[in-house]
Amino acid sequence: MAVLGATGAVGQRFVQLLDGHPWFRAGALAASERSAGRRYGQAARWFLEEPMPEWARDMEVVPCRPGLDARVAFSGLDASVAGAIEEEFARGGHAVVSNSRNHRMDPEVPLLIPEVNADHLELVEVQKRRWRGGGFIVTNPNCSTVGLAMSAAPLYRAFGIKRLVVATLQAISGAGYPGVSSVDILDNVIPFIGGEEEKMESETLKILGTPKAAASFPISAQCHRVQVSDGHTLAVAVETDQRTTPEEAARALREFRSSLAPLGLPSLPERPLTVRDEPDRPQPRFDRMAGKGMTVTVGRVRACPVFGLKYVALVHNTIRGAAGVAILNAELLKAKGCL
Repeated sequence: MAVLGATGAVGQRFVQLLDGHPWFRAGALAASERSAGRRYGQAARWFLEEPMPEWARDMEVVPCRPGLDARVAFSGLDASVAGAIEEEFARGGHAVVSNSRNHRMDPEVPLLIPEVNADHLELVEVQKRRWRGGGFIVTNPNCSTVGLAMSAAPLYRAFGIKRLVVATLQAISGAGYPGVSSVDILDNVIPFIGGEEEKMESETLKILGTPKAAASFPISAQCHRVQVSDGHTLAVAVETDQRTTPEEAARALREFRSSLAPLGLPSLPERPLTVRDEPDRPQPRFDRMAGKGMTVTVGRVRACPVFGLKYVALVHNTIRGAAGVAILNAELLKAKGCL
């Protein structure tokens, strides 16, 4: 495995989550030309709470160029450069598993949350006919989209969705490093994250649809940056096609399970969703690491006087919302024989 953009925020999370992975080993850490040729421990300004893995510290950083001895290239590249580099790797025969936004909405590229839309993997075969050497690109959604799509999927399947409104409170780690200036975020809420609302509105519909057609109900998103280290909180109001009660909705959320359990995917949580009954949960500090950061926590499922139903969801934005779901996507690719 290769990690592209290994010195950045998402790249570091890839390195941390691949440490001791039972299926995958990081054989190459790639970054920009200014980092290439240096030891990873020197090139990466490590800022995760978990320590830098010792095996990564002395690895030489290489340029982001195809031809690396790695079938899979995990991309944590910044969107300003990711598009062309990922295409070069796919053209060179690599399976690119990307966290970047550039190819998410391409009609031939799967936008995957394995527990929700594993059937979208059929698009990989379309790409293999386009890229010589069997290369292809698979993407995971925006970090806030993951929390919305995972929590909305059981409701969509059980009751249908007529319309949905979501407001987010997003952690500062979602802005990468160095991210938001402390002068801007301290004692403050910033009611704008560039492109975030549009991504939530379009990506969620692609995920909940079929491989050939997106879902068609309207979504309205408002996104805010808040002074929380990790964990995006979503306040969701939804009108369902079939009238339902909060108790029925909570039951659908609690009973949601993945059909992928027999595959033994190492990063697949036992429960994709967990529902809390306390009136003041979920909270980022207490709930973001549910399922080792891969479980989305839902709470406050209750009646809404305007839409009929509302709830709060919490997703760990750099694990389930970024590197963790990308690694799970790669595990699914391996288990399905796509590698």
